[in-house]
Amino acid sequence: MRQILELLERDAQLSHDTLATMTGIPVADVSAAVTAWEASGAIRRYKAVVDWDAVDGDSTAETVTAFIDVSLAPARGVGFDDVAERIARFPEVRSVYLVSGSQDLRCTVEGRTIRAVSDFVSQKLSTIDRVRATATHFVLKTYKRDGDSFATPDADHRLPVTP
Repeated sequence: MRQILELLERDAQLSHDTLATMTGIPVADVSAAVTAWEASGAIRRYKAVVDWDAVDGDSTAETVTAFIDVSLAPARGVGFDDVAERIARFPEVRSVYLVSGSQDLRCTVEGRTIRAVSDFVSQKLSTIDRVRATATHFVLKTYKRDGDSFATPDADHRLPVTP
């Protein structure tokens, strides 16, 4: 059954019939499993990975993405969970991870401008109790996201083969 989830994670548009063919599991079992995972929250949502640089349109609609490393003072009984959950509630925050290393949390934040992201860090994030320090890293270019490469594929230079 894990194979169904792995296939859906790679391509959420696969039909239950296609999943059944690819896994060898009966269609009824695939449908029941997917419905159960959706109801339980194991499948959170279905989404598209968009290369916004490839979309023609209004350049003012661009967003700025930053990774923000956060150092925290842990609290007895809750560790970092309460602060991480509070940070995750901000609409600017796309993801929050507890990480190993010199920092405690890594957040992905999006804003309309660099100024908007820096205002978020200085006025909202750094003022939270137990936040000791932050380090902001702005994304300059995306090469790969969610397993999808944004690089332009090289032309096929192989010679044609004829019988």
